[in-house]
Amino acid sequence: MTRHVAVLMGGWSAEREVSLTSGAACADALEQAGFQVTRIDVQRDLPSLLAALDPRPDVIFNALHGRGGEDGLIQGVLAFLGIPFTHSGILASALAMNKVTAKLAFQSTGIPVAEGRVVSKEDVLAGHVMEPPYVLKPIDEGSSVGVEIVRQGDNRPTLDAETWRFGDMVLAERYIPGRELTVAVMENGAGPRAMTVTEIRPNVAFYDYSAKYTDGLAVHDVPARVADEVSQACRDYAVLAHRTLGCRGISRADFRFDDSLPGTEGLVLLEVNTQPGMTPLSLVPEQAAHLGIDFADLCVWMVENAACDA
Repeated sequence: MTRHVAVLMGGWSAEREVSLTSGAACADALEQAGFQVTRIDVQRDLPSLLAALDPRPDVIFNALHGRGGEDGLIQGVLAFLGIPFTHSGILASALAMNKVTAKLAFQSTGIPVAEGRVVSKEDVLAGHVMEPPYVLKPIDEGSSVGVEIVRQGDNRPTLDAETWRFGDMVLAERYIPGRELTVAVMENGAGPRAMTVTEIRPNVAFYDYSAKYTDGLAVHDVPARVADEVSQACRDYAVLAHRTLGCRGISRADFRFDDSLPGTEGLVLLEVNTQPGMTPLSLVPEQAAHLGIDFADLCVWMVENAACDA
């Protein structure tokens, strides 16, 4: 009997367009693999979602990104309905999406993170909240949405009270110079394992939202050309972070690496993404391909490892 998979995409976050692209690619792949696929553009309307899930699918492929789709909210709805879904459950999703709680969890297990503190939007508007260079981030957004780098010599942050739409509190972190590294983690019954390490080399000043999703704005080195001890540390920390948050399925850990320091001293974990992008430019499918796992097989694996847990 053909299994019925509903692919959730779109949503109402700042990452809606990326989610639509991810969802369409995954839905196409699952249809080609022989699944019955229902595509659902999720709106902030629970009765409409429930109607779209009738008849009830066997599995939900969650291709939502950002608020509402990656922070435990949709996971709670699906857990309540008792439908197995891909990626992490309620608690892991909520912990990972909130950069402050995630950092506290990482620090508790010895994972190095950037020095930082939570400040109010008013503090930022008044002037420097740390000695430059530093980074300002929304507490619970992904894909570098709203991120600003405040560099040495800048008079003040450029955050605009009128356009800032990410809440009253802001995360300020010490800027880590150097290289951008990332590691995808897959988990099944045998436990989590790191795929490989990718180095991201943006062709622009900062690997921002545009660079992530615009062809030609970044080069990905797979595997990263780093020392073996750095590669191993990245993979070990990625798996530990996955376990610390209680993730399942696929996650991706993002690092900064200051290679001017000896050994692994310059390596810090920035965040864990519990719903990494699945677009043609995305990092997880690229790492999977490096290991000989094509895109369709990756999507099928995610469906086969779906679960309905918190």
